[in-house]
Amino acid sequence: MRFWRQAGRAIALSGSYAFAALLGLQAEPARAFDFSSLDVFGLFTKKDEPPAPSASALPYKLDFQLGDAEDAKALTRTLQDASLLYRLRQDAPPDGETLARRMAADLKPLIDALWSQGYFNADVALVVDGAPLRVGGEPSATLIRALESHRNREPVPIVVKVDPGKVFGLRKIDVVERGEYGAPAIANPLKVSRLNAGDPATSSSLRAAQAALVDYARAQSRPLAKMVELRPVVDHAVGTMDVTYVLDPGPLAGFGEIAIGRTDEIPPEVVRSFIYLEPGDPYSPKALADMRRSIATIPAVGSVRIREGDRLDSAGNLPIFVEVTERPKHLLGFSARYSTIDGPAVKTYWEHRNLFGGAERLRLEGSLFLAPRIDGTEIKNFSDFDKSDLGGRFAVGFLKPALWGTRNDWLIDGVATRERVGTQRYGGYTARYANVTTAIRHRFSDVFSIQAGIEYERGQTSDVLGQVTYTLVGIPLSVKYDSTDSLLDPTRGFRVTASFAPYPTFLGSTVGIYQTKAAASAYYALDEDARYVLAGRVGFGSITGASLDEIPATRRFYAGGGGSVRGYAYRSIAPLGPDNQLVGGRSLLEFSAEARIKVTDTIGIVPFFDAGTAFESSYPDGKQKLQMAAGLGLRYYTGIGPIRVDVAAPLNPRKGDKPVALYVSIGQAF
Repeated sequence: MRFWRQAGRAIALSGSYAFAALLGLQAEPARAFDFSSLDVFGLFTKKDEPPAPSASALPYKLDFQLGDAEDAKALTRTLQDASLLYRLRQDAPPDGETLARRMAADLKPLIDALWSQGYFNADVALVVDGAPLRVGGEPSATLIRALESHRNREPVPIVVKVDPGKVFGLRKIDVVERGEYGAPAIANPLKVSRLNAGDPATSSSLRAAQAALVDYARAQSRPLAKMVELRPVVDHAVGTMDVTYVLDPGPLAGFGEIAIGRTDEIPPEVVRSFIYLEPGDPYSPKALADMRRSIATIPAVGSVRIREGDRLDSAGNLPIFVEVTERPKHLLGFSARYSTIDGPAVKTYWEHRNLFGGAERLRLEGSLFLAPRIDGTEIKNFSDFDKSDLGGRFAVGFLKPALWGTRNDWLIDGVATRERVGTQRYGGYTARYANVTTAIRHRFSDVFSIQAGIEYERGQTSDVLGQVTYTLVGIPLSVKYDSTDSLLDPTRGFRVTASFAPYPTFLGSTVGIYQTKAAASAYYALDEDARYVLAGRVGFGSITGASLDEIPATRRFYAGGGGSVRGYAYRSIAPLGPDNQLVGGRSLLEFSAEARIKVTDTIGIVPFFDAGTAFESSYPDGKQKLQMAAGLGLRYYTGIGPIRVDVAAPLNPRKGDKPVALYVSIGQAF
């Protein structure tokens, strides 16, 4: 391993190994998953069986013997990963001399692998029929004869005898800063390194400490920080290691000129619009990560490469170079789903990601679904089906980012839909409407933006309160702030979205309403690795200016479902009208709280609590009780985000509510 090779230059040895031996230490092998180590119903044993004996080759089999060593199974896996004999076990050598040379070449990597795990007094021997081969030794004639004696009879039995000894522990840990840069870059280096006296002296822990020290110094606006020397001192007699890190923190620096390089067919000014750093801003790896994430939000961008200069400019700042690659311009997709509540649905969509050569996105989307019946009847066979049971939706979206090279984006969205929303028990509404909205979004930074536009909607809704045929013309305004560290799995930061949309009659609306919505969520990690995260969300909504029966049913508020109050049917929590049918509310209040706990790196559990309801009045007045639910979720963490499985139960169920509900999706609930 490069780490050990560099480390060996500064190691003082005592005991049985010479200084030169340490210079050859290899890297801890990558731990690849090898199906050949499995024996599941005999499916994978064939690969572990050596080739059949023959007159022209000497197949062999390996037997690793570690005695009563602690964690012998894991250590055996480490040795197998390092062993050339093990990797070439299906490639039988032609004769005993070739096999003996292969055995001799294997000893040093095996020792290196043991040293990487902190076993600095380890002893390894390869034994065939009592003839041993040890480190530093040459294959003897006796060993070669023993190997040849198995020709054309059986695989050569090679025993890997390992006496690992004890794991060496760290004794003294020092971090020394080199250079004249004023105050120390790291006030408490031992805390940063996470090394403690008594910890196993493994290569992985020493490498991790080295990376942590350099990363911490870089986070303090020192982009040229580097580890210039590592001085481990191994005392074989005592079984300990002293280690000294020599860090060159480099000078404090800011960001220099940000140069835009390759952008394929994306205009460089569009990429520049999504960069919020300015020359002279303090250097920060997080700022670079935020810049990469900001540029990646451009739909046409496939990948972002940010390269740092290797020296400071004349002003003492670090130049930055940005390159992007373009995604495929066209996207065609199709999806199908089935829900025990909502029935089947299919969707198809087409997208162009650089329509006019300015990174414009045009997306067309159409879906067809089985609309839930809200009159208490059911579809029991094909003859019960009626064309009114079908719902459909067509949507078009256009985005022009960086209008004229500014931080303004132009958005146009249109939708036409026919839908039926509700439940058999509580009823619901049917709706047909078309909506067109155009807006300008201004980005102040990668976390804060505002938006203003013009909206036109015409439609008809029908429910137990009657039929509403309406036209809405409004000026929707919105604000968004998002400082979280991830879209699908946030662990730190805040999200706030708020909107106000007036639809006054003097603009042409047939019903004058004023709609307000707001949602805020917060995420707090209890530990540095974010294995324990507390998350909370509150949602609010209000409509003023008209009575409930004048407001289109699609604009009223409802609660319930996987993104609201889990445990209750989708949009089933709202005030009831005649015949105990859902009529929706003029205001909304929702709360959610979760504790996200990682049990392993890929598995997590999430106990949660939800509460909420819609109110008949324009502001929450307490006349409708909050419906509450609690549950437990399972998370499987993948590279694209967590797969979420939530099981929720109503705490104060109404008559007809199911005892539990199951939700499956990608990403956290909020």
